[in-house]
Amino acid sequence: MEIVCPAGTPAALRTAVQAGAHTIYCGFADETNARNFPGLNFSREEMAEGVAFAHAHGAKVLVAINTFPRAGAETLWHAAVADAEAAGADAVILADLGLLAHAARHHPGLRRHLSVQAAAANADAINFYGREFGVRRVVLPRVLSVSEIAAINAETGVETEVFVFGGLCVMAEGRCSLSSWATGESPNMNGVCSPASHVKYREEGGALSSTLGGFTINRVAAGKPAPYPTLCKGVFRAGTAEGHLFEDPVSLDAAALMPALRDAGVTALKIEGRQRSRAYVGQVVRAFRAAVDALEAGREVPSGLLTRLTEGGATTTGAYKKTWR
Repeated sequence: MEIVCPAGTPAALRTAVQAGAHTIYCGFADETNARNFPGLNFSREEMAEGVAFAHAHGAKVLVAINTFPRAGAETLWHAAVADAEAAGADAVILADLGLLAHAARHHPGLRRHLSVQAAAANADAINFYGREFGVRRVVLPRVLSVSEIAAINAETGVETEVFVFGGLCVMAEGRCSLSSWATGESPNMNGVCSPASHVKYREEGGALSSTLGGFTINRVAAGKPAPYPTLCKGVFRAGTAEGHLFEDPVSLDAAALMPALRDAGVTALKIEGRQRSRAYVGQVVRAFRAAVDALEAGREVPSGLLTRLTEGGATTTGAYKKTWR
């Protein structure tokens, strides 16, 4: 299976390639991609250089243009698609219907992947994108079990890509309004979730409080690690009960499920983390490349190698092993 790895900077791209990534995904330094954070992403020149470096080492590059264009500003997204093709990208990752139609019409030779932001979670939806826009691969939302993924693959010829490590969003991707409600900026339109410009930390009563957009998200004792304040991972109080209502601060790690995902017909394994350091990227890529190589050689897939890199030092298989149905 193909390992698809994140790169938030040119340095991270080079690190991922040298660590054994089959494919890198990255984005331009503007609101056309859903990780539009200060100090991250690529200029047009950096993208062309990154693609050339990856190709020289036998790796591919996918450009994420996966936010939804603002009315009247479509030309910014159209230019991003054209610039990705000019840079030599192997595919673009798109979510918006209008942008998919534009890419299919004006850039027919550029391979098109469907972003997880489109939240296509069944074969009928996926086949629609394949039929109408020539989509070759879909990134599946993190709400499906392995058996559901197998059922989808049995009914579509579109390749499937699934997340196997990193952040775990509790929302149906492409449909989250929490960040927008608290800060006025959302990952779907602005490319930012819980933007750092709206985060504040303060000490009070011997504890460290973290706030987002004026809302207190977490309060931890002095000297304890403080998770990044995103609303869905905040601590809520209801009556006498207190805890993480939406999502615990844990990370997805589906390495142990790789044989099952292979048998379910999955084409590519996606690692989340374009905002992570190149050291993080290097360690995760090496671990998953070793796991894929072991799987192909018929050896047991190693697990638990990356626990210290996970949020809160804890992992979950998320929806892949649903127990509530």
